[in-house]
Amino acid sequence: MDDSLKPCFVEQLVPDSTITSVFLVVRKDLRLKKDGEPYLSLTLGDRTGQIDANMWDGVAAVQTSFERDDFVRVKAQVSLYRDKPQLKIDRLRRVEEAEVALGDYLPVTPANVEAMWQELQERIAAMANPHLQALLRSIFDDPEIAERYRRAPAAKLLHHAYLGGLLEHVTSLCRLAELVRRNYPFVDGDLLLAGILLHDLGKIEELSYRRSFSYTTPGQLLGHMVLVLEILHRKLAALPKFPRPLQTLVEHLIISHHGRYEFGSPKLPMFPEALLLHQLDDMDSKMQAMRTQLEQEPPTEAEWTSYNRSLERPLLRVGQWTRSEAAGQ
Repeated sequence: MDDSLKPCFVEQLVPDSTITSVFLVVRKDLRLKKDGEPYLSLTLGDRTGQIDANMWDGVAAVQTSFERDDFVRVKAQVSLYRDKPQLKIDRLRRVEEAEVALGDYLPVTPANVEAMWQELQERIAAMANPHLQALLRSIFDDPEIAERYRRAPAAKLLHHAYLGGLLEHVTSLCRLAELVRRNYPFVDGDLLLAGILLHDLGKIEELSYRRSFSYTTPGQLLGHMVLVLEILHRKLAALPKFPRPLQTLVEHLIISHHGRYEFGSPKLPMFPEALLLHQLDDMDSKMQAMRTQLEQEPPTEAEWTSYNRSLERPLLRVGQWTRSEAAGQ
């Protein structure tokens, strides 16, 4: 890669500065100013985050030269808009993929993927239910599924939205389930584990994550619950002795894990393992969403973050608030 194209990462951008750097185009919209002239509204990104950007002038010369998921080199001014950094682009040109280091542009889990994958394999090997164990082995021993499961994000934006995020999310749920089951010994651990490992498996086909994160066409049309049922049924076809009632329980775990109709679950959780899967999944995703916002927003002395649309609230920066309170005493 040409040294001149090494990026200034999003997390390094400082308001009231001018930068020249390469970013991935996450979103591209052509809009109209009040005078009817076009301008470009973009979201640019790299492995450290995303930033909104506008190009107000010279749009006609570049608007057809690049698309979403292309790389662009921009010269831009960094400013604050509603307490968030934003770019005003002065110049822009498309950059070829061969000119950049792809690892700079997609966020990756900080956790050890090999260690998490080994942990998943050990949990499957320790299962007492031979039918569930055979099903999970048939799925996770499939080289294509295994490769995609290890690489996929858990979501496009809301939580664990980085390469390896799905595996990190599932590993977290396995550990949470281990702790919670001590308090609820009547829960079937193997059935719960099957639900944990399978509930988001459809994300490997729902999401596209070669460059930016987006939805595939099947993902848009069907969603990850339908897609995982398709995978499940393909694998079950090779397991004719798999008990039909157990299949129904696994299917229910998958289709009820969002917990409420308005959140996309066609059914509510109707047995303990299904309810526990939903509660653990909801807790882990929300905690990760909070952690991500608190870590990724620019450093500030403000006590509150910006509004989090998925959580429907701003978040308190506890450290800033307690320090402020202590200083005022």
